[in-house]
Amino acid sequence: MRISLIIILFFIFPCFGFSTIVHCTNQEYAGKELVFYTPSDPISGESELCFKLSFDSSGEARADVKTTNTVYAFCDFGIYRGMLFLEPQTTIQLKLPPFREKSFANQKNPYFSPVAFWFISESKNTLNDKVSNYEQLLNQLTNKNFNKLYLSQSATVWDSVKTNLNTAFPETKPETFAIQKQLKEQLIEADVFRMRPEDYSALFTNIKSDFWKHQAFIELLDKTFAAQLSFSTKGIKGKEIKSAVESQNIPVLLNFVKTKYKVTGQMTELVLLKLLHDGFYSGEFSKKAIQNMVASDLYSNNRNPIIKQTATNIIHKFTFLQKGSFAPLICLNNLNGQKVCTDRNKNKFKYIIFADAETMVCREHLKYLSRIDELFNKNLEIFVVLRETDKKEIDKFFNEQKVPAEKMIDSGGKFSSEYKIRSYPQCFLFDEEYRVVFENTKAPLDGFEQQFGSWLRNELFMRQRNQSK
Repeated sequence: MRISLIIILFFIFPCFGFSTIVHCTNQEYAGKELVFYTPSDPISGESELCFKLSFDSSGEARADVKTTNTVYAFCDFGIYRGMLFLEPQTTIQLKLPPFREKSFANQKNPYFSPVAFWFISESKNTLNDKVSNYEQLLNQLTNKNFNKLYLSQSATVWDSVKTNLNTAFPETKPETFAIQKQLKEQLIEADVFRMRPEDYSALFTNIKSDFWKHQAFIELLDKTFAAQLSFSTKGIKGKEIKSAVESQNIPVLLNFVKTKYKVTGQMTELVLLKLLHDGFYSGEFSKKAIQNMVASDLYSNNRNPIIKQTATNIIHKFTFLQKGSFAPLICLNNLNGQKVCTDRNKNKFKYIIFADAETMVCREHLKYLSRIDELFNKNLEIFVVLRETDKKEIDKFFNEQKVPAEKMIDSGGKFSSEYKIRSYPQCFLFDEEYRVVFENTKAPLDGFEQQFGSWLRNELFMRQRNQSK
C-alpha cells in the first residue's frame, strides 16, 4: 500500500524527489548571500527567485533546489553576473571568483553592466564546466579572428572557427549543451554576415519550449526580432501590417509572422508576442490595440504555459504605473527607525522621490523641496525614498538641510527594484487613493512646481464644480 502511494505521488507531482544540490565553500564570502533568479519568461525581462546561497561564518553555503528540467539561473554580486545551469538530481560544488565590490562610480552608474561568466565546479565535469569552456574557446577564436570575421566577413575563417569548436566539443549531449552551442554560433554568424532575421529565423521552430527561458535563446530571440514590427511597416506591405495592428487582426499578424520568418506552431505565437511587446514601446502603434491583443484569448488561455505566463507578464509591464493605475504601497523605516507607509494620509496627494543622498544632483533636488512644501503643503505630502548608503552621511546631510519630507531608507533596494528605478532622482505623483497622476512626474528642479501647480488648480476647480451640481 505504501509503495503504491509513493508511485501515485510520483506521477501526480513530477518534482517529487527531484532536486539539485548547490554547495560551495569560500571564506571570502563569509556572511554574504548570493541570490539566484531565473527568467520568468523569454520576452518581458521579468525574473523570479530561484534559490539563495547564504554563507555562514566559515564561508560555507548549501541550497537544495527542486527541479524537474534543466533550469537556467543567474546571480548579480559585486561586479559579476554569474550564470548557472541546474540539472535535476545532481550536486554542484561551485567555485567562486575572488569577490570584487562595485566601485563608487559603478554604484552610481545606472547603466553599469556586470561581468558575465559561467560558474564552474570543483569536479570540472558538470554541464556548467562544459558551457564555460565552450564559450571561452568561442570568445578566443572570434577575438583572434575579429578583423577577418567582422570586417572582411570571411566565410572561410568562420568555417574554420566552427571546425575548431566542433573538434573541441563534438558532443551532442546533453541536449541543453547542444542547443546552447547552436544558438550561440547562430548569434555570432548573424552578426558577422549582417544577416536579416528572416535568413535564419526558421531555426526557432525546432527549439522546444524547455529551452525558451535559457540565456542563449532569450539573447538570440531579442537579437532577431527586436523592433521588427516597426521595421516591417517601412516595407512594401507596411500599410497592411500597420492596419492589422490598429484593427487588432491577430490572424493576419500570425500569418505575416509565419510567412516572413518561416516559423510554425507555438513559435509563431511567441514571435508575435515579441513583436507586439516591442511595438508597444515604439510609439508607432496604438498602445490600446496592442494591449488588447496581448490580453486576448489566444494568449490568456494559451495551451503553452510559458506563452501564457509571458503574456501575463507583458500586460503587467504595460499597465504598471500607468496613469490612473494603483501604485504599490511603500512601507519602510524612516531615519528614526520607525515604520512609515506612504498611504498614511488619505487627504493629500503624495509626491514620492527616489533619491541617492550621496550624489550632488540628488542633494540639490532635495534642497528644493522646501520651496515645493511652501507652495503646496496644504494639498501635498512629500516622501523621500533613499537608496541605502552610508547612514552617517545621510544623517549629516539631513541635519544640515531641513528637508520638509518623510525620509525613508530603502533597505536592500526592495522598492527601487519594484518601482524599476534605474537612476536617481526619479519621481512619482499619486492621488489620495494612491493612483498614478502623471506618467512622467518631474523632479523638483526640473519643473514639478509648474507641472503640479497647473494640474492642481484645474483638478480642484473640477472637483468643486462637480460638488456643486
